[in-house]
Amino acid sequence: MAIKAWIRARNINHGYTVGKKRVEVLHGIDLDIKKGEKVFLCGPSGAGKTTLMYILAGLERADKGDVFIGDAALYALSRKKQAALRNEGMSYIFQNYYLMPELTALENVMVPAMIGGKDLAEKAAESLARVGLEHRLDHLPAELSGGEQQRVAIARALVNSPQVIFADEPTGNLDSKNGEHVMEMLLQLADEDNATLVVVTHDDSLAQYGDRKLVIKDGVIFDEIENNTSNT
Repeated sequence: MAIKAWIRARNINHGYTVGKKRVEVLHGIDLDIKKGEKVFLCGPSGAGKTTLMYILAGLERADKGDVFIGDAALYALSRKKQAALRNEGMSYIFQNYYLMPELTALENVMVPAMIGGKDLAEKAAESLARVGLEHRLDHLPAELSGGEQQRVAIARALVNSPQVIFADEPTGNLDSKNGEHVMEMLLQLADEDNATLVVVTHDDSLAQYGDRKLVIKDGVIFDEIENNTSNT
């Protein structure tokens, strides 16, 4: 299912019930993200930035509101079509890598393609080469450093040529030097593929790398900063 890398969220409200108490996390969020745009969602812990990303990515459904990916109204799709949309048009990178310990780097990168019924060993090897790990194809995650594991996760995210990449604290388990290197690599690769990139981070310094910084506090986007002021 081909999609346009264009994300729209309208009146997103979401909360959780903890015991007998209702905690509202997002309050009427409206958001547009353009094709190829690199957007950073920043804010303190508990602000709702990860919840918003999960809703935009179709990993969680909002209590109220609508999300559109390209021309597709996400919540109007069947579960099967949502799964196809996520596998073919989106990819995900997480802080904890989520690599399968019993699989090699190459096999881990092949997982999304295998889910889609494809055998893309050659493309997976090319994806690992793009992140500088062509010499680590047969290594298990335990044999790789944290930075290398995250690069495998990035290669896995790119193997299906997604139009939208969601990254939740992708440098959270790395030291500052490796974190900056991984972030620069991710942005460069996304730019080469003209992929839309949505990054959740608590580190404001990383947001300087993107096109736009959105600050979320108490479930509301209260500020929007264009990093490229020439476009404002």
